[in-house]
Amino acid sequence: MSGPIVILGVFVADTAYRAERMPKMGETILGNSFKLGPGGKGSNQSVAAAKAGGDVRMITRLGKDAFADIALSTWSDAGVVPEIEQVEDSYTGAAYIFIEEATGNNAIIISPGAAGTIDVPFVDRKADLIAGASVFMTQLEQPMPAAVRALEIAREGGAITILNPAPAAELPEGMLALCDYVTPNESEAEAITGLPVTTVEEAQAAAEMLLARGAKAAIITLGEKGALYHDATRSEHVPVFPVGKVVETTGAGDAFNGAFATGLAEGMDPVEAMRFGCACASISVTRPGTA
Repeated sequence: MSGPIVILGVFVADTAYRAERMPKMGETILGNSFKLGPGGKGSNQSVAAAKAGGDVRMITRLGKDAFADIALSTWSDAGVVPEIEQVEDSYTGAAYIFIEEATGNNAIIISPGAAGTIDVPFVDRKADLIAGASVFMTQLEQPMPAAVRALEIAREGGAITILNPAPAAELPEGMLALCDYVTPNESEAEAITGLPVTTVEEAQAAAEMLLARGAKAAIITLGEKGALYHDATRSEHVPVFPVGKVVETTGAGDAFNGAFATGLAEGMDPVEAMRFGCACASISVTRPGTA
């Protein structure tokens, strides 16, 4: 398949704190460790796609600061080509991540900074790149109108389109009809459809509703239960791969989406691409950090 994988999304510098528990309001506690590293769903997905062998272009906006330097260095190391604008009057995004020591579970606050100013005119300036993609993917961390416009351009150009609807948000009418694949996790699928998603059977019902709203296919990631592929003609569940002790779940969904995009760009059947994504996500949770 000709054309690169093009990803519109956000970079944020992850500031990750590990502790036994979350502090209560007004309380200060001692943490066990701190780590600064690259994050943001779009950036994480671009790194995962490139590390999985994809030819990847990352579209975003950064500030001109030390966190922007982390972004550019991360992409350079992974082989991601930046297609970005850097702005003077804002800052590169940052995220606070609390990680519970005993479980590896996390709670996150994101301040997108310059990426929060990604708008339709910015996307239009990248229209030739987006239209020429083999696979185009975006998420919901940048403003919604930009994501919708980019999906429109990608669809018109003939790219395979993927929406990772994270973090969960109200989707505008018609947005799912622009998507060849929509890839929510359990909580995102529940937020979009209003249906509970705790089992594979419930995931199938939610996936059916996503198809009814216009998506060509739905892939619902189910954490330790793997992932479900569902389209008009088939429904397949792929389990996770047991590859080691879970160290941290942050970024597992991004590893999945990046590898899935690479699989599609390489011409894999979508269920095979999903299996490739599950393998990458399974490996990712055995290692600390996101990208």
